[in-house]
Amino acid sequence: MKGDQLYLIHIKESIERVIMYTEEGKDVFFADIKTQDAVMRNLQILAESTQRLSDSLKGRYPEVDWRNISGFRNVAVHEYLSIDLKMIWDIVEQDLPVLEEQIEAILIELDLS
Repeated sequence: MKGDQLYLIHIKESIERVIMYTEEGKDVFFADIKTQDAVMRNLQILAESTQRLSDSLKGRYPEVDWRNISGFRNVAVHEYLSIDLKMIWDIVEQDLPVLEEQIEAILIELDLS
């Protein structure tokens, strides 16, 4: 479980950074390449960390969309030239708040928060 703990913390920290980097809103995100790069990097770290979680942990929490998060990592790493910033913003706005709640619940359940 020790490895899982580390990766769950990385996921939580990546989510917190993305939220911090995007707190000024959509227009700033679309106008600032550095913000885009920072968000993309942290989403990539987040997704990579989910791939390294044990299958047993992921099996205990099927409500988390582990497969799509992992798929995002593959796109971010191998097809980075085709990434649509609107898709990234949608992830930030719609998917990250849900994932943040799910990861926080897992950390609380595992007494790691």
